[in-house]
Amino acid sequence: MLAIIIIALVFDYTNGFHDAANAIATSVSTRALTPRTALAMAALMNLLGALIGEGVAKTVGSGIIDPPEDSTGLLVVACGLGGAITWNMITWYFGLPSSSSHALIGGLVGAAMAAGSTVYWSGITEKVVIPMILSPLIGFALAYVFMLAILWIFRKGHPAKLSRGFRWAQTGSAGAMALGHGLQDGQKTAGVIVLALTTGGFHSSDSIPLWVKLIVATALAAGTYAGGWRIMRTLGRRIIHLDPPRGFAAEAVASGVLYTAAYAFHAPISTTHVITSAVAGVGATKRFSAVRWGVAGDIVTAWISTIPAAAAMAATMFLLLRPLMI
Repeated sequence: MLAIIIIALVFDYTNGFHDAANAIATSVSTRALTPRTALAMAALMNLLGALIGEGVAKTVGSGIIDPPEDSTGLLVVACGLGGAITWNMITWYFGLPSSSSHALIGGLVGAAMAAGSTVYWSGITEKVVIPMILSPLIGFALAYVFMLAILWIFRKGHPAKLSRGFRWAQTGSAGAMALGHGLQDGQKTAGVIVLALTTGGFHSSDSIPLWVKLIVATALAAGTYAGGWRIMRTLGRRIIHLDPPRGFAAEAVASGVLYTAAYAFHAPISTTHVITSAVAGVGATKRFSAVRWGVAGDIVTAWISTIPAAAAMAATMFLLLRPLMI
């Protein structure tokens, strides 16, 4: 059991440095915040975000798979985490902002299928697949409309003054984004630890113990502070060159979508998907050709590949390790 908790915290740490760019890339690219200041703030807000909710954790802990309550079930959870960690490292190496959330869900599903365990397909459809499709579309559309509203409201403003003002505003929007990341991604790891505790007979409900929240929040914050520079360059510069108003709009919209999904629907959506689509949305208000759609296409390919790739890796791990337990 201790080994699985450690593996979960390793995943949480990789989630932090893999997804740190989600919260701060736009603020750093517009020079609203220095990289280290942005990372420190993001780490703190991730820590707080991981402590303030349980809805997403309960969905991941009891609404995705039902492993057997024995050593095989614990191996399913461990291999699910292993598949997610492996995919995180691959996409981090290539600088692709893929979803740690969907890597985790894909890993759990793949390991469960290899073990012949129950997979709650209806719950996955309702809580994962539908939000996975809708959240980027909503993020793009809302960011596009919100940016048009900003351009109209401040159409007579002095460009230099507006740029300074929105740089200050980005401090708040980046903090909100980091809080939303902690609210979503910290809870997912907490849910997996509770799933492991329940499978091992150490826990009997879907409530999240305070000690689980604390260790998950700490690991996520530490990973965030370690940074994710490869992905930060992709998100902050390669999709489109952002200015402070567009950076603020993208972060404000993305954080709003994250909060709504977590509190209203308890849906584990991808922070990566939402902020990337919001960045593309605000960029499209310049002109659609201003967005580097080739880079966006590479990112979408990584998104589509995440769940099946992590599932395949986790299933392979389970099939290789299962004979060693007999």
